Amino acid sequence: MAETLISPGVLARENDQSFVTSQPAERGAAIIGPTVLGPVERPTLISSFSSYQAIFGGALQSGSGEYTYLTSIAANQYFQNGGTSLLVTRVTSGSFTSATSSAVNNFDAVNAFELETISEGELMNTGTEEITNGALETGSSDNVRWEVASVNTSSGIFSLLIRRGDDTHNNKVVLESYNNISLDPFASNYISRAIGDVSTTLVTEGADTFLQESGSFPNISNYVRVKSVSTPTPYYFNNDGSAKEALTGSMPVTGSGSFNGANGSNIPTGRTANFYQNINATDTQGLEGDDYNNAIALLSNQDDYQFNVISAPGLTNQDQSAQITSLMNNSIERGDSIAVIDLVRYNQQINTVTTQAGGIDNSYTATYWPWLQTVDPNSGQLVYIPASTFIPGVYAFTDASSDPWFAPAGITRGGMGQVVRAERKLTSTNRDTLYEANVNPIATFPQQGVVVFGQKTLQKAASALDRVNVRRLLITLKSFISQIADNLVFEQNTIATRQNFLTQVNPYLESVQQRQGLYAFKVVMDESNNTPDVIDRNELIGQIFLQPTRTAEFILLDFNVLPTGATFPS
Repeated sequence: MAETLISPGVLARENDQSFVTSQPAERGAAIIGPTVLGPVERPTLISSFSSYQAIFGGALQSGSGEYTYLTSIAANQYFQNGGTSLLVTRVTSGSFTSATSSAVNNFDAVNAFELETISEGELMNTGTEEITNGALETGSSDNVRWEVASVNTSSGIFSLLIRRGDDTHNNKVVLESYNNISLDPFASNYISRAIGDVSTTLVTEGADTFLQESGSFPNISNYVRVKSVSTPTPYYFNNDGSAKEALTGSMPVTGSGSFNGANGSNIPTGRTANFYQNINATDTQGLEGDDYNNAIALLSNQDDYQFNVISAPGLTNQDQSAQITSLMNNSIERGDSIAVIDLVRYNQQINTVTTQAGGIDNSYTATYWPWLQTVDPNSGQLVYIPASTFIPGVYAFTDASSDPWFAPAGITRGGMGQVVRAERKLTSTNRDTLYEANVNPIATFPQQGVVVFGQKTLQKAASALDRVNVRRLLITLKSFISQIADNLVFEQNTIATRQNFLTQVNPYLESVQQRQGLYAFKVVMDESNNTPDVIDRNELIGQIFLQPTRTAEFILLDFNVLPTGATFPS
């Protein structure tokens, strides 16, 4: 519709202001680090801690000891504190591959189909020999086996069970079951379609690191994918509905199988694997800093991986500065997340902490100190772990109980009930020293316990963005408003399009203001900033002016003692 009148007449225009403002897409945390199981360097979205354990495992057996990776502790804390979405990227050292296994067919005992484990590493090998009651010689709760059951050649269907590796034929532990599946690639119940067959390869091309996918069907199973189907049964039925005799022999034989052929050890040969407070510059949970490079590079992709806070517990700026720098730079370039980092290893002096902080100037990064003691959830031992393991959980609790623009600190939202004690009980002077260096102190108070008692970013200049709550406010607003703007790309640059934007953004910002996130705001997208020359450049400009709400961090109480008979000031 024309928006101006050239000749005399009546111009009837309409502006639809009845749009229902949608809610922001939920973005959670991202954690990078080693895990017992799982796909290597494949960011995986998790919605609960039970899902995390199913995919990435629990305790690590090393020698005579049992250890829990910081990644697992961080995931546990995050979900316990109300987190609902966690992006986990497993890091390893050396080459890791999947285990494979084949089911034979009913005709000439060649492979009917081949499966491979999604999890990588030699822990997925279950051995080839069955012992008492059909148990596998190296089957464990960490790996899996499979079983073909209920083969029906007349209907061309069968069932596939994914069982836990340490079960027996008399006491099966079925993790997943896929019923009435077939080898007919044209059928809706085709095995690859029912289970999934997508695999990925890590590719580095210049400055870009990405995952190249192969396969046709997204992975449904948490444990296996179809690697190949050697004897497919296309168009399994004759015109009269009977099974084609030439294809019935392609059906798999009833039976079970094990997985083998995987490579990769969580504890590389020659490393001692230092855990908890023993982490150092050359060994952090069996890894080195360079082992994290690919995972950090992958998570720079803002389109594929969305999160609002990221941490890599086990890395410190003191010992792995290159990786910490990459993590911080990713957050700056993405503009939609805050990096929570650790500056120093365990048992360091305050001046070392402040010195490390002095070399960083970044409003997309926050750091906390000291290290914290907690109970290892698997071994039950008291251990010290870096603060970045807990802080995403503190942020999650803040989001769940208030909003992202509230300070994730103080007794109301910064309490850390799972912490036994801090590495060091900070005095008021200690806290002042740390806060002046933009390090958020973790304090210990009688009756209150261990509490996050600061919310500064590592930005040196004094501005609203030197506070975590304001940075997280901006991340939240930018994310939501950018989602709205994405829908305007390639739309007509008209008053109606601009009004569409304003009728969605203004109500949302009003709701943020009502929920104490903003003092005031103004959104401008009209002829004043979309002049003819701007429109001719195929640009659409919007300006959002914000006055973020500040937090009360310094409370001054004046107690005035007056003589008897004095008049109180009005």
